[in-house]
Amino acid sequence: MSINVNDKAPEFTLQDENGKEISLKSLRGKVVVLYFYPRADTPGCTVEACEFRDTYKQMQKTGAVLLGISPDTPQAQKKFQDKFKLPFSLLADADKKIADAFGVLQEKNMYGKKVMGIVRTTFIIGPDGKIQHIFPKVKPEGHAEEVLAYLKGSAKGAA
Repeated sequence: MSINVNDKAPEFTLQDENGKEISLKSLRGKVVVLYFYPRADTPGCTVEACEFRDTYKQMQKTGAVLLGISPDTPQAQKKFQDKFKLPFSLLADADKKIADAFGVLQEKNMYGKKVMGIVRTTFIIGPDGKIQHIFPKVKPEGHAEEVLAYLKGSAKGAA
């Protein structure tokens, strides 16, 4: 299933790194940056998460809520968050249902084997719950800056 700009974002309720439930519905009225990553504490995911950490204060100024999501357990997310002092919530999608709903669970080539995995993708979800922008097949380096530039640009456009 693929999702396009202006589609309604799939609703979800997932546990964060502390086992607390976070639902997309509870964030209505805010811009949500939802970034999918393959696995906590792996090289690319760490680069991406740390860059989001480093731009987080600027992101908050735009009013956006940043959420990371991967097929890890809440415990693995907590370890990852603590290790790199990540100031935002990491959601546990252990059964990959939400990744599938967002269309980021895809066949990937891993060391010559075809496996189902998470394709690194970021969705900007508008205050109305609709997809505003999609960053497909993200490269971890520099991605947080891209997202920040988009948020600043769209905030200017809305003002």
